[in-house]
Amino acid sequence: MMRSFSQQIPIILKGDVHVLVAFGIDTYKSVAGRKEMTVTTDTALISHLMRRAGFGAAHEEIEAYAEMGYEATVEKLLDPESEPAVDKYSLMRRHPITEVPGGASGPGQANWLYFMLNTKRPLQEKMTLFWHHVFATGNAKVDNCNHLLDQISMLREEGMGNYRTMLLNLARDPAMIFWLDNNENHKNAPNENWGRELLELFSLGVGNYTETDVFECSRAFTGWTIGAKMPRYPYGRHPWTFEFRAEDHDYSEKTFLGRTGNFDGEDIIDIILDQKACSQFIARHLYSFFVEDEPQVPAWNIEEPRNPEAVSYLADLLVESGYEIKPVLRALFNSNFFKDSAYKRVKSPVEVVVGTLRLVEDVKGADPRLESTAREPGYMGQDILDPPSVEGWHTGREWINSGALVKRVNFVSDRMSDPELPGVKKIIARIADTAESMSPEALVESCLDEMGPLPVKHETREELVSHAREQGDLSWDNNSYRESAVRAGEMLALIASTREYQFG
Repeated sequence: MMRSFSQQIPIILKGDVHVLVAFGIDTYKSVAGRKEMTVTTDTALISHLMRRAGFGAAHEEIEAYAEMGYEATVEKLLDPESEPAVDKYSLMRRHPITEVPGGASGPGQANWLYFMLNTKRPLQEKMTLFWHHVFATGNAKVDNCNHLLDQISMLREEGMGNYRTMLLNLARDPAMIFWLDNNENHKNAPNENWGRELLELFSLGVGNYTETDVFECSRAFTGWTIGAKMPRYPYGRHPWTFEFRAEDHDYSEKTFLGRTGNFDGEDIIDIILDQKACSQFIARHLYSFFVEDEPQVPAWNIEEPRNPEAVSYLADLLVESGYEIKPVLRALFNSNFFKDSAYKRVKSPVEVVVGTLRLVEDVKGADPRLESTAREPGYMGQDILDPPSVEGWHTGREWINSGALVKRVNFVSDRMSDPELPGVKKIIARIADTAESMSPEALVESCLDEMGPLPVKHETREELVSHAREQGDLSWDNNSYRESAVRAGEMLALIASTREYQFG
């Protein structure tokens, strides 16, 4: 049985250098300091890129990308079709319930986890996660997880495409229609839920529209509904379909964001895209997700962005490209503000779970443990396919609380300290190949290199070395290999529990 991390390596609970619960504002600012944490080498930059634009990468992958060069790696990430798609049929054969999971979130979460763990198109899947947070839709109300998966599939296909296309698809998406009650939005009795969230959380943000705009927007989307479906029994669930009911649509004149006309939903979306606030809103989301943790979305109308120039730069690119996402991502990943952003984001629970599992090569393919493993992000505060509200999750340092901290640390340490896992075994074998014997300092440097390379603060390195010195030098001869492998696994677990790994 695996021991908890606090039982395995007590040093993690000493002082304030490593312990995540000690993250304070001053400490966070120090860790994120521009001078100390500037990444300088191609390999380290690509490692940083893969943590943000994907879910991390093994050392041999990083080296392969480094041979291509940074800009070429960005281009490869932006071209997902250059790599094969995930074999979803292997999943369906072994976990048939994940295809049409019905009301339960668990099988749907296993479906998506399978894609994240096995994809060779990491940015495509990362953008799917990004849009799921922006367009948060929860199965707690929808109670049709297969429709949530349909929405995820749409975001996967369109996530690096055009933002306008995504908004139109969402307006016609059965899960979204039910989630925000647009099936209850009638010509003679408008329901404002979809109209309000379209403006507040999906496009403009608070302070950039009036209550009248919400009402007029809702009128324009009357008649955009879901068709009636057959009873569930005796043949099982039948899918919802989008339906436009002309007889229930309000064709009268509307005044929206200063314009007057006989607008329908598509007209409303075009008017939204003409607002400067729209490009700023999406650009700030992109900056927060890929570069640096921002305040929570409801505060955006009263708190300036961390880097207003960067957000404006991305916003201008959105407008110039006609809201095509790919050119904006290209500019973002090649920018200095992205390259210099190490340790300015706390990894989300999904990033922790997926990144760690991909690194150690655990739960690969249609593994029997998919459904149980898919619950792990929820234990840390991020139930995928079931966000707490249409606002999505509170991110950044709010991911770190006393309960989530223990789950995060134990999850990564249990896996990184297991020398029998294929990925850990490969890491240890590469470390052992560097020398027949190894000093504590060399062990730390080798482990940090294999974990990224992962640049760490001087204080962090000293704590790691101090722990390694307690047991002296290592030998990689046949007699000592197993003992040294256990020590290397413990060091990998320690590194995975530092703020540098958890911030990423």
